[in-house]
Amino acid sequence: MESYEWEGLTDGYKERMRRLALFDSLYELQRKQKKDVNGTPIDMQGLGLLTLLFFFEHKLLRNNKAGTVELAAYILHITEQKYELSPGQEESLAKELVEAFRPPDGRKRTYSFYNWETRQDESISYSILKDNNFDAASGRQFYTLDEDGLELIFATKEFYSEYQLSINQLMIRKQLEKGEYGSALRQMNEMHINVETLRERMTKLKHEVLRNIVSEDTFERYKKLLEDIRFRLTRENEEFVELENFVHETRTRLFEKDYHLEQPKAYSYILSITKELESVHNEHSKLLTESQILINDTLVAAQQSLYYMGVEAFNFKQDILLPIVTKPLPLETMKGVLHPFFKLPYAQLWSPLSVLQEQHFREEREETVEDAFMQPDEELVNSAEHLLLKEHFTAYLEVLLDALDTGVSTLDELIKQMRETEHEAFLHRRTFYHFLLYIHQRSPIRFNVGETDEEQIVNTFYEAFKLLGSNELKVVELTETIEVTKRYSIQNMEFTLVKEVEMDAL
Repeated sequence: MESYEWEGLTDGYKERMRRLALFDSLYELQRKQKKDVNGTPIDMQGLGLLTLLFFFEHKLLRNNKAGTVELAAYILHITEQKYELSPGQEESLAKELVEAFRPPDGRKRTYSFYNWETRQDESISYSILKDNNFDAASGRQFYTLDEDGLELIFATKEFYSEYQLSINQLMIRKQLEKGEYGSALRQMNEMHINVETLRERMTKLKHEVLRNIVSEDTFERYKKLLEDIRFRLTRENEEFVELENFVHETRTRLFEKDYHLEQPKAYSYILSITKELESVHNEHSKLLTESQILINDTLVAAQQSLYYMGVEAFNFKQDILLPIVTKPLPLETMKGVLHPFFKLPYAQLWSPLSVLQEQHFREEREETVEDAFMQPDEELVNSAEHLLLKEHFTAYLEVLLDALDTGVSTLDELIKQMRETEHEAFLHRRTFYHFLLYIHQRSPIRFNVGETDEEQIVNTFYEAFKLLGSNELKVVELTETIEVTKRYSIQNMEFTLVKEVEMDAL
């Protein structure tokens, strides 16, 4: 290890000592010997931490009137099952606790130490509690947590252990921005340790999952814990990618300014940081993959083992039959015992929405239902309704063929032309739209000359298709929908009439 790396170990020594100094008040309280009426030693350090939490809670609630009276009431309440305090002892404890964090003279607390970075004796001033408000009527002083007090509260919470890797990533970014490349490299080595610690924790957690899951509640608790770990690892992985991009930009910027020629040692730091960062990111990515495997495989295996454990432990004769036979159970209790073995109730329900479904009306006999237009019965072939339908279809096709001769090619154009003629009345007939749907389904349409007389009578379109002669009519649907009248709308169509000469050419 080179000498300059040893020298960098003391960087930021004063800031580290400042964080240690924040706990000095709690250690002073620990050395105080206080007893209750029964002679039981009072945990002054614990009450000191509770005091900080008391003022922190009032700070969250935006309550500016928290003083020794309120603190004494809180101490009396929380210690009533632990200590038997003499009358008024809770008030003296509250005053002593407040004075431990805020001296009576109002000055900040000081902490002296030897700074191994500057090689000098130094002192640090900090303030845990500060004055918040004063009630002149009652002469009461109220307090609240100062910035150092908030930092002490956060330091006592398991915060840094969970987010230490993210904190290291932020610190490396700040150190690179300031040009402290040696400190950034040491921070990178700390990240290696954090990743290894995470790996050990996940290994222990895997064994705990397989060993401790004995109920569904435990399973859900471990499942939530693993999902939280995976979420945090995912966020850290995203921060790794951003940090790698920042390191790459820093190295490129220094190379462009020929900084690597002026400061070769600093540039070598950047290269080492890049290499170490890729290594740490690679190990961290493996942790992310292992966390997903842990969720998919370990939890599923634990759940299955929990299921089979219950199946194997269950004995029908001992758990169900013997209690029923040997003990005259009441009827209500008998229902409760047997209820899990009953089938689920099954009920056939009729939904009102079924009336909107497509229905086939047919007799109760074996027959096939074909998706085709209904053909008229023999009794209706010569009826007045059938003859009128033939007449309508023939008139519609005649109008369509005349329009095609004038250059009309779509249904939209045909309808616009019909509105300007005496054929506008056809647009209000339902049979007009039946005709359009039928020729679209039958496209391409040709006139069949070989039909017999009986087939010609039955075929409603025989007279109409006779107008085609030897030509062929093709109908293709288009995307837009035409609003013809308030009652009728239909999809647009394109008509093509292929002449006999063109068909022969094809």
